[in-house]
Amino acid sequence: MRFQVPQFTDVEDKVIGPLTFKQFIYLAGAAGACIIAYTFLPFLIAVPLIILLGVFGTALAFYKINNRPFIRAVESFLHYAVKDKLYIWKHEPKPLAEREESKKNAVFVPKLSESKLRDLSWTLDVKESLNPVTRDEDDDFKKFSDINSDKFVKPKLEGWE
Repeated sequence: MRFQVPQFTDVEDKVIGPLTFKQFIYLAGAAGACIIAYTFLPFLIAVPLIILLGVFGTALAFYKINNRPFIRAVESFLHYAVKDKLYIWKHEPKPLAEREESKKNAVFVPKLSESKLRDLSWTLDVKESLNPVTRDEDDDFKKFSDINSDKFVKPKLEGWE
């Protein structure tokens, strides 16, 4: 026996024409608010308010930000505006006298470079070049050969042969 598995469960059903129930409620609410504003407010005040209410109702019904309904963005904005904010650190500059005093009493701390790996690599390269076992006499000559090869003669190191 075969059963039919529902597909597209995240799509809302169209109830009233091409609109979902939520979209219809948002548009009907905006239209009702526009009618109330038109009947009870003077015309010059009602027209801009009607335009704002119409745009807001349309945005609630159809506009999405990052594939999320516009009502979620409005909800997040209201939560941010109303709730307390937590400030972890607030910089208050010290007076000049305290700064000079703290510089005098400061303990010298060696400055660390940005990359410990680069420092370690450099240290190993330097120590390897100083090590007589791993040092190659051709490396010494290569350092000078790029400058003026006719002026320099390959050095002879005693005890390296």
